[in-house]
Amino acid sequence: MRRRGPFEVFCSMANENRLLVGERQGSRSAIALALLSLVVGAFAGLVGASFRLLLRSADGWRAYFIARAHEWGWVGFFFLIGGIAVAGAFAAWLVFRFAPQTSGSGIPHVEHELKVGWSGDPILIIIVKFIGGLLAIGGGFALGREGPTVQMSGGIGHLVGRGFQRNSNECRVLLAAGAGAGLATAFNAPIAGAIFVLEELVGSYDLPVTITTIGASAAAICVSRVFLGQLPDFRVPPLDFVGFGFLPISLIGGVVIGLLGVAYNRAILAALNFCTRFSNLYGAVRAGCIGALIGLLGWLAPSVIGGGDPLTQRTLDGNLLGGTLVAVFVVRFLLGPISYAARTPGGLFAPMLTIGSQAGMLLFILWTHFVPTTTALPQQFAVVGMAAFFGAVVRAPIAGIILAVELTGSFSLFLPMLGTTFAAVTTATVLKAPPIYDSLRDVH
Repeated sequence: MRRRGPFEVFCSMANENRLLVGERQGSRSAIALALLSLVVGAFAGLVGASFRLLLRSADGWRAYFIARAHEWGWVGFFFLIGGIAVAGAFAAWLVFRFAPQTSGSGIPHVEHELKVGWSGDPILIIIVKFIGGLLAIGGGFALGREGPTVQMSGGIGHLVGRGFQRNSNECRVLLAAGAGAGLATAFNAPIAGAIFVLEELVGSYDLPVTITTIGASAAAICVSRVFLGQLPDFRVPPLDFVGFGFLPISLIGGVVIGLLGVAYNRAILAALNFCTRFSNLYGAVRAGCIGALIGLLGWLAPSVIGGGDPLTQRTLDGNLLGGTLVAVFVVRFLLGPISYAARTPGGLFAPMLTIGSQAGMLLFILWTHFVPTTTALPQQFAVVGMAAFFGAVVRAPIAGIILAVELTGSFSLFLPMLGTTFAAVTTATVLKAPPIYDSLRDVH
């Protein structure tokens, strides 16, 4: 049986009090929420675009710093390790000192807020998430920008609702809409943002939430594209539609990716549980130790640290093959959970997309080895792998498919995505592995 979403308790009482908007408030409340959703989306788009642009700048500075550090020899070696360790430690100190709610992705906290109500100072949460995310992700931790953007934008939705004196249910709708707008901005994917809210955060279809989230996502994209441009995040050449012959590898590959998704979830939880053994160690010190490890890896292989977008693009371009692809896949598979265990602000989506694309590329290599006459392209496997791995880990298959399509513009791959994601999610479900955010809510 599917888990109950944060709003499903309210849905069960829909005949009594008309979920969220309320029958007694009528059309005036619906119009107010629709208008406020545009306000929420505009601010979410501005904050999300600023966050993305600053992260791009941080990635450039990190690459420059690593290059210069190699010129300085051993001094540069220790300077690099110390710099990333300090960045991680300071990000964790901000979290534990000012806003514990900003630890990790932030999405589990948003789900908790939708279920039981807001906790913490939203302005402080936004500030700590913004600065802490820049320090951790910009410093090289294998974390995603979407978690901080979702939590910051959810906080914006709550602030707007509270500022306009809306009731608690309407504030929750605006919170959900802000979260969707944040995801839309993080990946330039407006439909995926709305679908994620309904499929993961809300857990059911609700018309007021749908309307408000669509409005917020549309406004966020309009604002963010002024700064970020119109094109999808990843450049993929036009891909042809695939035939029935793709079905066997779609199902087989889906089972394999489903197993990888289960293993990845367990790796994240294992890393978090391992760090709890050092609960007497101050959080900033723990994050600093992980940062030092990432600094060492950055010295040896600068391209494998950070959020992972350049690696995903290289995979989609077909520039990672053979032993290099296997090595990078293994490193990223381990680095994501280790980075998340630092409890600094940072999400899981971007690292998952990197791993998913590489898993798809590895499947392509294996498939063409046994079926050398295949007409499929490696990019097709990589894009499908992104959707399937996301579905297996998060257990939000539709959001994963739409996200992969909007990120790459690969509208011709809906059918193989459906088959592979179906097999991946089914495999993870049969193995009784809970979705990652369900597990993280219990941990946090």
